[in-house]
Amino acid sequence: MNSLIVDTAGRTFDASGRTFPCLIGRSGAIAAEEKREGDGATPLGRWPLRAVLLRPDRVSAPSGLSLAWRWLRPDDGWSDDPADPSYNRPVRHPSPYSAERLWRDDEAYDIIIVLGHNDTPPRPGLGSAIFLHCTATKPFTEGCVALAKADLLAILPCLAAGDAVTIR
Repeated sequence: MNSLIVDTAGRTFDASGRTFPCLIGRSGAIAAEEKREGDGATPLGRWPLRAVLLRPDRVSAPSGLSLAWRWLRPDDGWSDDPADPSYNRPVRHPSPYSAERLWRDDEAYDIIIVLGHNDTPPRPGLGSAIFLHCTATKPFTEGCVALAKADLLAILPCLAAGDAVTIR
């Protein structure tokens, strides 16, 4: 099992002894029980790695990738609407509820590692779409943790089922 730690004060991501710079939410970090939809805060806690989504026109699946993964599709979304029965779950666009588009023009979601925040079961309004993803154009995220694409590609083959990230 890998030791994965996000140090929100130092803005670093440690993956079994290798340290990478990272970005967190625009509102900083917050205790998980205080997390609310749209607050821009990264939730503190230990979150299991659920799956990987890769954008096929921008990245290749790295050799040795053992986490569950699939190719991202242009109609993929993630529900962020507390009224949606599929809240904090993957959905397809068009969606009758508000849902984030995962196929983006920037490179932020070229690699997505889905974190198990508020998902067993999802509680409406307590935060959705908390991912590890690529850095893009902003110096912050909307509540996720972001690393350079090259850094994410380097750590993907080291990750395994049962791994979790501790955000502290």
